[in-house]
Amino acid sequence: MQEEESMAYWYKIHTPLILDNLWPKMIHTSIRRGQTFLLNHISSKIPLIIIYAEFVGSTNMSMTLPVDNLVTLIRAFAHQISLVVDSHDGYVLKYVGDAVISFFPGRVNNKNKYHASNNSVECGKLMINAVKEELNVILHKIYKYPELFAKIGMDAGENAIVQFGYKQLSPIDILGYSMNIASKITSLTGANKVSIGENVYKSLDRKVQREFHELSISDGRWKYINYGTDKRYKVHTLNS
Repeated sequence: MQEEESMAYWYKIHTPLILDNLWPKMIHTSIRRGQTFLLNHISSKIPLIIIYAEFVGSTNMSMTLPVDNLVTLIRAFAHQISLVVDSHDGYVLKYVGDAVISFFPGRVNNKNKYHASNNSVECGKLMINAVKEELNVILHKIYKYPELFAKIGMDAGENAIVQFGYKQLSPIDILGYSMNIASKITSLTGANKVSIGENVYKSLDRKVQREFHELSISDGRWKYINYGTDKRYKVHTLNS
């Protein structure tokens, strides 16, 4: 008990210092990795798996929390998500408000056609666990911040790599149908859930597919088409 109280005190004292000192370095390193990868594919189309990780409830928190506290939560969330992405050989594309957008090359292991999608799904599950079991232990239980939740949406497809400028350090972005679909899928996803588009689902091995069920969506909320079949594009959500 005394040891737990000692650890809690350490986190309470040091967490703001850690975030203030490591965050600039962390964001620079993660973004630089992603930009360096994309630099080799400018003005071309490549297969990518896009992952949106969104911080749930930030809008409400912005109306109730002091701005310093809100900034701490957003930084902590983005930091933790970036660590998970980097540890799975993914790449952070950018930070957009309360979301972290990352990507995985669509074909990273020709010997195992399921590897990229399986790895991305595992990454998504670990993002949820990182928020539930790591961030909340520190920020919710110790600091008494509101409990944090995340939701993850992902899709796969060919994407164009565009550099906005003519210098090597000009920002590089990703444009494509799967970028838009991943964002829309995230908006349909519940707190602490992972949802994936049909393209990702079909490229999972069967064992991983069994962890998902098809999401029931009304026609008014979802009108996207699978252009390979001209049928409604399916979305699947993790069972638990």
